[in-house]
Amino acid sequence: MQNIRITKQFSFETGHALHGYDGKCKNIHGHSYRLDVTVIGKPVADESDPKCGMVIDFSDLKKIAQDEIVDLFDHATVFNKNTPHLELAMLLRSKGHNVLLVDYQPTTEMMVIDFAEKIKKRLPNNIKLHALKLQETATSFAEWFANDNE
Repeated sequence: MQNIRITKQFSFETGHALHGYDGKCKNIHGHSYRLDVTVIGKPVADESDPKCGMVIDFSDLKKIAQDEIVDLFDHATVFNKNTPHLELAMLLRSKGHNVLLVDYQPTTEMMVIDFAEKIKKRLPNNIKLHALKLQETATSFAEWFANDNE
């Protein structure tokens, strides 16, 4: 059986601020992100298996991305945990806002690396993460490819 790549797309709204940045993005702002998750594997060949013909059930891939990324990041504000905005982050959190403190600068590039690690941990052994594309705006995105990171 041949390897096949399948992709599932997700969207979510997230705010962030880039600590130490020398432009407008140092201010809190948000984006409508689109995430494409592409995995690779061989379709199930066992005709008695209800997943016959599938690399992975799209609903299983959806659950992984929803649990690890979308449900956490959607309508959240993300800050580097070392940000000078920490006091603001704690105030927002105390008022019931969804605030995420991460160990990295929350750029699209660093977020896609974080997302790749989270998804890889949840995939079955016979399925590999092939690529992620995180689109921040209509014209700007970051991509992660497994073969670039072996």
